[in-house]
Amino acid sequence: MIKAYAAMAEKQVLQSFEYDPGELGDFQTEIEVAYCGICHSDISMIDNEWGMSTYPLVPGHEVAGTVAKVGRNVTSLKIGDRVGLGWHSGYCNHCAACNTGDHNLCASAEQTIVGRHGGFANKVYADANSVVKIPDAMDLEIVGPMFCGGVTVFNPLLQFDVRPTDKVAVIGIGGLGHLALQFLNAWGCEVTAFTTSDAKRKEALDLGAHQTLNSHDLAALEAAAGRFDLIISTVNVKLDWHLYLSTLAAKGRLHFVGATLEPLDLNVFDLIMQQRSVSGSPVGDPSTIAKMLDFAILHDIKPVVEVFDMADANTAIARLKAGDIRYRAVLRA
Repeated sequence: MIKAYAAMAEKQVLQSFEYDPGELGDFQTEIEVAYCGICHSDISMIDNEWGMSTYPLVPGHEVAGTVAKVGRNVTSLKIGDRVGLGWHSGYCNHCAACNTGDHNLCASAEQTIVGRHGGFANKVYADANSVVKIPDAMDLEIVGPMFCGGVTVFNPLLQFDVRPTDKVAVIGIGGLGHLALQFLNAWGCEVTAFTTSDAKRKEALDLGAHQTLNSHDLAALEAAAGRFDLIISTVNVKLDWHLYLSTLAAKGRLHFVGATLEPLDLNVFDLIMQQRSVSGSPVGDPSTIAKMLDFAILHDIKPVVEVFDMADANTAIARLKAGDIRYRAVLRA
């Protein structure tokens, strides 16, 4: 039996839960969980914000641990390997996306906490090809958030051939944004953080921003018209997207990695006249996660975390909901 913490119904606090995972599949691996990050997506699933939650629901898709067992056809992993698991725990392995290496775009991908149980537990199952080895230089205590939050903001740098001479801005300096600032700075970009107040300015600068713009300062935003080659939005709330589009340079891109649920209110002429683009992307494929970890080690990029015991998951979730975590909560199994 796997010992876990689960929400038994929509918007309920987590409670102790045990389940039988069944026989380990031939291509699966059993991970002994050491740490698991808490992502806002875990809260969205607990609260059924996306309408696809099933209960009991064991959250957790930023897993760091070691291989405890491997299926008989698994050759890429061995018992004792340090590994991580993110949003996806399996792929179809035969669709066009999988065949071209874009496993994160597989329409049939198994999502770690959708219709199955995740990493707020002592163990979790996953297909071996969705599991990524963790380099020895990366601390297990902090690496979990890289498997969702980290790769979510790193993936666009590869997908859109972001250049080190680009001027890039980040909306939302939280669990995703604080990593985006670090990656972009190391990438060589001129980095701007949109902040909601001047009080957050020093934090953003310490994390890698070269300058900040107060999102509530209309004059400052108007003065930034046509400045940015790329804006990465990490927030899940509705903003004045027309205003942010105006700060894009010609051929600039407004890119969403935060799952805002409200429709985008955009003026198409803002796109057409300057050939601007609006796009979005999900996490990253396993090879991109591996590249991200190597890049993070090379440039000493680390999530800023607060660690809680797994038994204190509800306390950590409450603080995350209150915006009282700097910047990522991690549960210790």
